[in-house]
Amino acid sequence: MTGPQESAVTAAATIEEFLRIIMIPDPEGARRFVSPDIRIRFTGARAMSDIAECSAFNATRYAWVKKRFERTEVVAGATSAEAVVYNRGTLYGEWPDGTPFEGNRYVDRYVLRDGLIVQMDVWNDSAEWLLVRAGLASP
Repeated sequence: MTGPQESAVTAAATIEEFLRIIMIPDPEGARRFVSPDIRIRFTGARAMSDIAECSAFNATRYAWVKKRFERTEVVAGATSAEAVVYNRGTLYGEWPDGTPFEGNRYVDRYVLRDGLIVQMDVWNDSAEWLLVRAGLASP
């Protein structure tokens, strides 16, 4: 049995490796980190049930996008059976028209059970940035 600190380190490392692979993007490679019955809520409350949907959605919103991690935090009480992990930082990349961007804040929340991601919630500022670009909001 692993202790709480070891469980937290393992959970954080799992999430960071999952994010590294999914941002390639390599949804097939990232599948080894997720439960077959994963529940995903993407920005804008978009429900998804497969991580390939995340990559497909990102392909419509960005020419390319990557995450710059600032912090990965495991909620107190994590065990090898269940852990809640937050990863936050900024997005950088290019909009579909090729305009570069950086500094777009994000926060992701993951629930892991027995080492696999069973729930994923994703929030970022992209919608706000797109409203500003369209002249529908002020910066």
